[in-house]
Amino acid sequence: MRRAIVSAALAASMLAPGSAAAGDSGLNRFYDEALDWKPCGTADLDDAGAQCADVTVPLDYADPQGRTITVAISRLAATDPSRRRGIMLSNPGGPGGPGLDMQLFLRPDFTPDVLARYDLIGMDPRGVGRSTPIACRWPVAGLRSAGADAPDYAESVATQADLAQRCRNATGDALPHFTTRNTARDMDVIRAALGEQRINYFGGSYGTYLGAVFIQMFPERSDRMVLDSAVDPRRYGITMLRDMGPANEAALDAWAEWTAERDGEYRLGADRGRVRAAVAALIDRANRQPIRIGAHQVDDEVLPALIFDLVANPKTYGVLAAQMRQLTDAADGRPVQPSAELDEKLRGLLAGQPDDSQTWAIMCNDIPAPRDPLEYWNAIEASRSTQPVFGPFVNNIRPCAFWADPIEAPTLVRNASPALILQATGDTRTVYESGVALHRAMTGSRLITAPDQRIHGVFGKVPCPTAAVNAYLADGVLPEGDVTCETS
Repeated sequence: MRRAIVSAALAASMLAPGSAAAGDSGLNRFYDEALDWKPCGTADLDDAGAQCADVTVPLDYADPQGRTITVAISRLAATDPSRRRGIMLSNPGGPGGPGLDMQLFLRPDFTPDVLARYDLIGMDPRGVGRSTPIACRWPVAGLRSAGADAPDYAESVATQADLAQRCRNATGDALPHFTTRNTARDMDVIRAALGEQRINYFGGSYGTYLGAVFIQMFPERSDRMVLDSAVDPRRYGITMLRDMGPANEAALDAWAEWTAERDGEYRLGADRGRVRAAVAALIDRANRQPIRIGAHQVDDEVLPALIFDLVANPKTYGVLAAQMRQLTDAADGRPVQPSAELDEKLRGLLAGQPDDSQTWAIMCNDIPAPRDPLEYWNAIEASRSTQPVFGPFVNNIRPCAFWADPIEAPTLVRNASPALILQATGDTRTVYESGVALHRAMTGSRLITAPDQRIHGVFGKVPCPTAAVNAYLADGVLPEGDVTCETS
């Protein structure tokens, strides 16, 4: 019965506002709402001339007369009203990433022609930022490594089970409704409340999954869609995390080689093997005795997460090398005051951040995860020989193992809708193969490949894909075929 209700609500939510069926669904009051635009109350958005509003949406689209929540949006108007063609929503990733100000990061790389044509719409998705929040009050971050042995892993199992229970306790019956599919429905309400027939969209990382789900659910409401650093919808969730292991080990090799060339500065080893050995030794020392640095104690569950964050981009190689030097000195007993950047990162990893629980809540609500802790342990052990740093990290058990089953089945993305997909071959977060897979699932899309680039998020960083995005958004014409940019 529950599935029938959800299916009926979904069918109704895909109809145009004002149609008879949409009126019967009870959703018209959301589609037809008038928005109260105000200053955003933050210096960056207000200085840019943006305005903000709260959009009211149902918590549960199967019960539109029930509890409501709000989704915060912002708007930067098109620079030339005479040439305006519509709205462009955006999402920076996550899940759980706030995007109210994302257009400020996109705007410098859009051409004047694109800025003239679109109102740029930022959005904090449901559960995130200034929208009605998920507030699980986690005491630690959920993305942690499994440690060195079975007792360490047993602690991970207990920690992740506790994090899941905290979300249930804090959020109650509302928790299952913070999903990607419901965010896609919220986007359609935003579209209607703004008086538009279709949505243009720019999504990065997880935002590509959200965009693909929206296209699948609302193909007639999708216009020019750009998906940068794409998620494979078939592998979204725990499997997507496991896919990151080999790519991050390769990135760590590249970092180790870069660091070895600067051994006089960082003193971590004069060749790649010695730098890798220094990292392995540091993780082992953190296992035997947590490293005290400033107000923090860093163990082998936290240290790989710190490395994971910085190895993804060559521009942060120096930051990672400096932090490894600081932690090595601290492990040697030298008095070390952590840099401001390291101190802030460790606070987030050791004390938790609001958007950390939001990330896991949305993902766990979207996709069912394996329940058996032994399955994760076997994957961890199998990965150690080829992924010594990141195997125990990406294969570790997560809160999703202790989560309630999703209220809806995952979205099967398979369509011929047009879209522009950007992917770097060296991406450590959404690996290159995931962009290829999304392209195959969306047969009307075009894939722009940035070769020999170890970056996550291509637009604005690589000239060729950036130019392709601006051309597509300006004239609506996709390239005739897929494009592999020249190596830069």
